[in-house]
Amino acid sequence: MESPQRTLTERDLKSLRVFCAVAQAGGFSVAERQLHMSKASISRHIREIEDKLGVQLCERGPAGFRLTVAGATALEVSRNALRALDGIRPEIDAVRGILSGPLTIGMVEQVLTDPACVLPESLVELRRIAPDVSPEILVLTHSQLNQALRERRIQIGLRGQYQEDKAFHYQPLFIETHRIYVAADVDDETARNLPLVHRTHPFIEQALATGRFRRGPDAEGLEAVAVFVATGHYLGLLTEHYADRVHARYPLRAIADGPVFHNPICAITEAYRPLPASARVFLDILQRRSRRDGAAGVARP
Repeated sequence: MESPQRTLTERDLKSLRVFCAVAQAGGFSVAERQLHMSKASISRHIREIEDKLGVQLCERGPAGFRLTVAGATALEVSRNALRALDGIRPEIDAVRGILSGPLTIGMVEQVLTDPACVLPESLVELRRIAPDVSPEILVLTHSQLNQALRERRIQIGLRGQYQEDKAFHYQPLFIETHRIYVAADVDDETARNLPLVHRTHPFIEQALATGRFRRGPDAEGLEAVAVFVATGHYLGLLTEHYADRVHARYPLRAIADGPVFHNPICAITEAYRPLPASARVFLDILQRRSRRDGAAGVARP
């Protein structure tokens, strides 16, 4: 490639945004729909920024899309730079007493189904006092949410704490209770011999470590676990509030003398990252509403 020109123009910033979107989407096809741009236009933007930087950022072709080593570095640096630029207007607005800009919240599945969750009510209050803030919600797995926080793709994450990571700050909102369930028509003696559906989760590993349960088939997510339990041939770890919903159609019951796990659901942020004003205000709303509803720190019976 030709020797790169060091000064980036406004056109280059747009090209960097296109590159970041393609990298995040994992290829051109998904990025086309997200950006509302043709593949030819996307390719032109990436080619232009590659020429400007003097390196190849990604490999694209029949074998698929893949970042080069330089591309992975450029992606991380570009994300940070673009976020800093995007944060200028909201922070200036905050000085003027106006809350504005995007607020991206990540959450794990089934948080909303817990009666103690006050997320919708909190968003309504945020809209009332800060109509210029634009919230976005992403449903992610536990590990995806952690990664999104580290990459600063989200400002706030809602998930269980399980164990403390010093990279994050945890604001408890309410307690989520987990029990091991079986189909309601399965007797206790039969239930004792049923395998426990396995998914990557610390409480399941704790249950298996007791030696009382044997490992069953793998599942991904509460929905998959509930399907196995509903057959009557498996045990499954479910949250109480989700099991209550499933019970309406497929009667379930918690096994006799089974373990009970209590997990604080928290609003999680980066410990050493200054939050935008909109995120700080929203965290205050969440905490106040959780306390007012008597949810914070109280385990369900």
